[in-house]
Amino acid sequence: MDAEKQAEDQEAVYLPGGRWRLWEQFSLRGPGFPVGGVLDLAPVDLSVYADKFAGGVLSGPDWVEFEGVFGEVAARTAVRLQEVAGSSDFTAAVAWQNRTVLRTGLRPFLGWVPSASNRSSMPRQREELVAHYWQRFCVKNDTIGFFGPVGWGRVDRSVGGVEIDAGEGLTESSSVFFSSWSIDALARTLSADGRLMAWIPPRRIPFARLERRDGGGVVQLPARPEQPVPAELLPLLELVDGRRTLGDLARELSLPADRAEERLRELVRRRWVTWRLEVPSGARPDRELRAVLERVGDPELRRGALEPLEVLERGRERVEAAGRDASALCEALAALEEDFTRITDTASQRAKGTRTAPNRSLVYSDTRRSATARLSTAVLDELTPLSLCLTAVGWLTSRYAESMRARIRESFDRVRGDRPTTDLASLWFACLPAPHAASMPEADRIGAELRDRWARIIDAPEGARRVQLSSSDIADRVREEFDGPRDGWSLSRYVSPDVLIMAKDAASVERGDFELVLGELHIAMNTVAASLFVNQHPAVEELIAETDRDFPGPRLMPMLPKELPLKWSARSRPALDRPEDYFVAVAEHTSDPHRDRTVLSAEVTVTDRDGRLTAVLPDGSEFDVLDVFSHALTNRVMDRFALRIDADHVPRVAVDKLVVSRESWRFTGGDLEFAEEKSEARRYVRARNWRGERGLPRYVFVVSPTEPRPFYVDFDAPVYVNILAKAARRLARKDPQAKLTVTEMLPSPEHAWLTDDQGNAYTSELRFVAVDQEHRQGGVPSW
Repeated sequence: MDAEKQAEDQEAVYLPGGRWRLWEQFSLRGPGFPVGGVLDLAPVDLSVYADKFAGGVLSGPDWVEFEGVFGEVAARTAVRLQEVAGSSDFTAAVAWQNRTVLRTGLRPFLGWVPSASNRSSMPRQREELVAHYWQRFCVKNDTIGFFGPVGWGRVDRSVGGVEIDAGEGLTESSSVFFSSWSIDALARTLSADGRLMAWIPPRRIPFARLERRDGGGVVQLPARPEQPVPAELLPLLELVDGRRTLGDLARELSLPADRAEERLRELVRRRWVTWRLEVPSGARPDRELRAVLERVGDPELRRGALEPLEVLERGRERVEAAGRDASALCEALAALEEDFTRITDTASQRAKGTRTAPNRSLVYSDTRRSATARLSTAVLDELTPLSLCLTAVGWLTSRYAESMRARIRESFDRVRGDRPTTDLASLWFACLPAPHAASMPEADRIGAELRDRWARIIDAPEGARRVQLSSSDIADRVREEFDGPRDGWSLSRYVSPDVLIMAKDAASVERGDFELVLGELHIAMNTVAASLFVNQHPAVEELIAETDRDFPGPRLMPMLPKELPLKWSARSRPALDRPEDYFVAVAEHTSDPHRDRTVLSAEVTVTDRDGRLTAVLPDGSEFDVLDVFSHALTNRVMDRFALRIDADHVPRVAVDKLVVSRESWRFTGGDLEFAEEKSEARRYVRARNWRGERGLPRYVFVVSPTEPRPFYVDFDAPVYVNILAKAARRLARKDPQAKLTVTEMLPSPEHAWLTDDQGNAYTSELRFVAVDQEHRQGGVPSW
């Protein structure tokens, strides 16, 4: 085994410095439409013509001539957008996002005949609507559907740069999945049949602790007085485990069925037991529900329960078969929604709101990209600056773990009172909102300190536009600022960085003619383990093998809610669990009760082991108690990495060949003076003047408090200038003091090196998984 381990280590891929090991595989993320699609909306030579009026008077014969040219160009752009809106692929992509837009926006837009003289307000709004969707589909490295397919690559020592195997067509495969809430709605409908419920096993709620005392029993709920269990209910309560049906329970207790049901309903009334048809969490909730229903012993009842599920399954199959045929897709989606509403009496689309998780539709689609990549270790050799950034990440998670351990310890001491231990359920509820009531302010404080420390390292001169540093020059300062004892929770060994390659083409990378750009750093999380990635991998066992290297032994994993508003859904839930891992139900029981190594929080003891709070499972297995809080801890820090303090201008910062921070600016809506201009031609010219005076690049991304997500702007494209102006006006009306953030697009469209089998170029980024080899938990090495 030692020889095998040594061989593995020799084959492993490390970032410079050796502390961070990279998974051999990475995700190749990019949109499903070529970048040239948005460049088509920037009319050739119009920007040059407009710039002749820089600082000049917008009147006179030359201006009248320009207005005429602008009107003709705008009409041609509208025609081009009609071609986009009329294409089946675009229509199918919009259908997945919002089918109502097809009827209210695209259909009337396609019925319009554009000209320089008839570009009234409503056609322009529809034109901007199409352009807004188009920029998302062409330049956003989203991961959703065929318009954001999941690609894969691996590190390969035999290649010289980055090599692309384009495959055949854009996509290799595509699957349609039910949103978990839709199958839950069907389960609630089926639960109305009392005959069926006789076959659905009840189970104790996860945080109800049952103790035997002097021949009797008590139930302890967190922060509640003990409740004695009536003698006739105790035997039943002890047997309720989510696996035994009412008939099983009655037989084991030698009770008549009606008497067993009466006692079971009393346990439910006391809120010690739940008895309903619940669907275990998973990417395929329809299959999970089918597995539950197929355990129903009555053939007639089983057929009756499976029939509506099969109707919905056939509907999903029709949606999947439609592929990117927009007409067939819309028809299949409409039919599925009609069936669903008829069967469940539930709306087929959830309203958007603060309490709504992603996946508001019944089904969603995820797709695997045909293209695959092989990346040279020579490219990774240029990532020394990333190693320095990850050193700071290790400092952040360690300081946060240290702070939260102390807070959780306070809760432990308070809950246990004069006893040496407590149960996990009581500790969890004492720490709400998890991991602690002080968790958010602490994360804010530590995140601000990280930015301050980086500001000292970078030491950018006032007003600088570019800061170029050398990793060798700042390495000692990074160590001085971010050295210290390492500590963490199970997930904090991970960081998932996005790295973008800035090169004209793949051949340039092999010649060494490239730069790198650091995108987002996803702290204390392995995003590639999410369902949306895992279910689009051609060999999931390879990802499991990577996980085995990170966790040679079993993990203790908290059962997560099926959804969390604004954060996760079935697509984003972790999906690389293994049979040897333990799942603990803390407040919700979302796993399959038939799965081995599934425990209730009330049955887990928390004790002190040599100064470390330890969770002791019923079988004697022990884990750091922070593992139970792992996702809650990660949610507090996952987006806390920033190199610079907030400012109205932040320079581009490069360390060696890696741009670690893009240049950005902040403006109020009123600062964009051109936004209120009524004439499109004047607005376009004034926007270009405004951009030139401030030194903004041609391509940018804009984040506004009034917009749901960042959007792309090309200052050469009038339609995107109009979209920016509208966003500025909307922000100025809502809050004159609020600011939008403008960030340079880097790499820009001319650096789109990812190509398909037709030679079309796409923007892209590489999502890596980095694993901290110095990770410790409570002073104990993780390996």
